[in-house]
Amino acid sequence: MTLKFGGLTALDDVTFHIEEGEILGLIGPNGAGKTTCFNAITGIYGPTSGDIRFLGDSIAGRKRFEITKLGIARTFQNIRLFRQMTALENVLVGADAQHSTGMASALFRLPKHRREEREGHERAMELLKFMGLTKRADELAANLSYGDQRRLEIARAMATNPKLICLDEPAAGFNPAEKVQLMDLIRRVRDQGYTVLLIEHDMKLVMGVTDRIVVLEFGKKIADGAPAEIRDNPAVIAAYLGVDEEDAS
Repeated sequence: MTLKFGGLTALDDVTFHIEEGEILGLIGPNGAGKTTCFNAITGIYGPTSGDIRFLGDSIAGRKRFEITKLGIARTFQNIRLFRQMTALENVLVGADAQHSTGMASALFRLPKHRREEREGHERAMELLKFMGLTKRADELAANLSYGDQRRLEIARAMATNPKLICLDEPAAGFNPAEKVQLMDLIRRVRDQGYTVLLIEHDMKLVMGVTDRIVVLEFGKKIADGAPAEIRDNPAVIAAYLGVDEEDAS
């Protein structure tokens, strides 16, 4: 796809795919177009040309809530929790995204609504346990530690029952020990049956947790391959070090 803002080309004929069950890293220097790519996939922007396909169907131009229902969830570089709601309530918001009952059913407390509400609560508690946040369930999100807020945001994304989870710089603000724990968490998320698309600046984390890496520079894809290939790729080294590709060879 190509995505332009006026005279600025943010993504220039970028093409890549994600395999089911894969952890794919999307990396590149600042301004490379990584988050713009996330925003296009999740419906914040529509491509100027080209297409975005999910499970064989085009999702380009779909509304954000429609894309969520289709099975794509995301977190944000800047944490976007409902700060004055509890940890449990935040995850319940995610679970509600897949409920099929409407306002009338909720107003009259019809059996299907009560069942979905009960199942949503059970699922939310399972996810809080998975994240190690069971004891924080009734605490306001604003009062959680930074690391717990990051984990809570991932739990909320998982609660929407996605097939693909897009994580936008989940290690931002983490110390080295927390980054090791995050790597383990991302692997465990994948092992739960999710496909993961990851934007991250920490190269040690990316190289240690991904199955494959796509590299962007100035809105163009310059590399796509296994972590070992990307680490030794002259074009990638040049992009990060700001030198000519020949000098990086």
